[in-house]
Amino acid sequence: MVKVLFVCTGNICRSPTADGVFRALVAAEGLAGRVGVDSAGTHAYHVGEPPDRRSTEAARKRGYELKDLRARALKKSDFAEFDLLLAMDRGHLEIMRRACPPEYHGRLALFLSFAPQLGLQDVPDPYYGAGDGFERVLDMIEAGSAGLLAHIRERVR
Repeated sequence: MVKVLFVCTGNICRSPTADGVFRALVAAEGLAGRVGVDSAGTHAYHVGEPPDRRSTEAARKRGYELKDLRARALKKSDFAEFDLLLAMDRGHLEIMRRACPPEYHGRLALFLSFAPQLGLQDVPDPYYGAGDGFERVLDMIEAGSAGLLAHIRERVR
């Protein structure tokens, strides 16, 4: 089993969206029993809350379901439990590096490193934005999720 953790700030926009999108791709590939998926926040601002309504609505329009997800904070045991801990932006990655025991640093990466064709490093936070921010984030997350799935497909077959 390969276990993946997506991490953003409060675990209500970007990381639960990645969780839902990637979980759907994994299920569609028939790999649900071989790939574990979860998400967390670097901060405990929204622990126990569902994803932001705008994230949920944007995801639902594309066929992804986020309603069962609840925000949680990143915990020290996550570094040992997950094979890949993927930060939504460089700020999250830095926070994770500071909290991560040295023996697990190789498990940390930027999520968009799996979508090099985008030429981006960070998935922007749509929370305070207006307009199509949640749709643009979904575009990035779909691209990153496809690349991530290609990356781990051989490890789980």
